[in-house]
Amino acid sequence: MQDLDALRYPIGDFVYGKTYSAEETRQHLADIDELPIKLTELVGKWGDDRLDTPYRPAGWTVRQLVHHIADSHINAYVRTKLGLTESNPTISPYEEGEWAKLPDSKLAIAPSLVILRNLHQRWVTILSSLSDADLQRTYFHPGSKREFTIQEVIAMYAWHGEHHYQHAYRLAERNGWV
Repeated sequence: MQDLDALRYPIGDFVYGKTYSAEETRQHLADIDELPIKLTELVGKWGDDRLDTPYRPAGWTVRQLVHHIADSHINAYVRTKLGLTESNPTISPYEEGEWAKLPDSKLAIAPSLVILRNLHQRWVTILSSLSDADLQRTYFHPGSKREFTIQEVIAMYAWHGEHHYQHAYRLAERNGWV
């Protein structure tokens, strides 16, 4: 049995509070832009047997992961727009574990893959146009009790997408599906 921490955090934890160069931010944007296509290529044709396989013991299924990524990135998109149009707004947290139990988490993954593709197109369009000053705009997250710059949000969601992609990819590797 593999180490559960390695299964849970296949690319390691996200490191908060870092600063990023313009080149790193460009790479993070490219990662966000590419995620929907990469994820669709990996899991888009999987059948229910694969989609309903947990990526780790007591973990979400691949189906729940895909729906979670869409839920999370919808929230991130809205939070980004709030941060760009209001002065350090307090965003609304959500209970991701509870969202993963709602009936839509059992749907086919196609709707969430379509959402991700279209959402990321809109999100990357906004993010790619930001000035250095815009990247330093902030929002406040009451759950973590800290401010996030838009630049850190970009890094965090590039990490988030890859983190969950690797959950599915490494599951596929372990099971001989790729």
